[in-house]
Amino acid sequence: MGVVLETERLLLRPFLLEDAVQVQRMAGEREIYETTLGMPHPYPLEAAVNWIRSHEKWIQTRKAFPFAVELKKEKILAGAMTLRIEPGHNRGELAYWIGKEFWGRGYATEAALQVAEFGFREQGLQRIWGMAMSDNYASQKVMKKIGMKYEGRLRKHILKDGRYYDLSVYGLLREQFKQHRS
Repeated sequence: MGVVLETERLLLRPFLLEDAVQVQRMAGEREIYETTLGMPHPYPLEAAVNWIRSHEKWIQTRKAFPFAVELKKEKILAGAMTLRIEPGHNRGELAYWIGKEFWGRGYATEAALQVAEFGFREQGLQRIWGMAMSDNYASQKVMKKIGMKYEGRLRKHILKDGRYYDLSVYGLLREQFKQHRS
């Protein structure tokens, strides 16, 4: 069960239990933990298995659409791109991570564009938004590249490892996305 999306280089597909070992390895990297909001460190295999097992219910209830970001040609898992839906407000939150060894190749931007299109066209969303730690410039760059606009900073919004971090918030409206894509 689940939606499959395709780009030139990527297959965005449902996660499989067989992906758990790779998820645990990549999401367990210290650099992924340092740049994400809710990722535990260390990342136990059991957490990856439980996360993947929760996807079917999320999709069925339209709570979220988690996609495995797979390199099409190589058939290698490169990361995750999730659209969390708030149906009462016709909005969704884009959340993602890409394995460290795949950074800097444009995969996050390519996947984010496709998932945003899915959100607007297939899910009828009016708004898609995202947050990144304010010092995570790569994630902010992805959001800007897909047409999201900077909307503000939540100062000292999260506490991680005994330190407070600011979050930068970006948003994209359906009309803006149409203009950005044309």
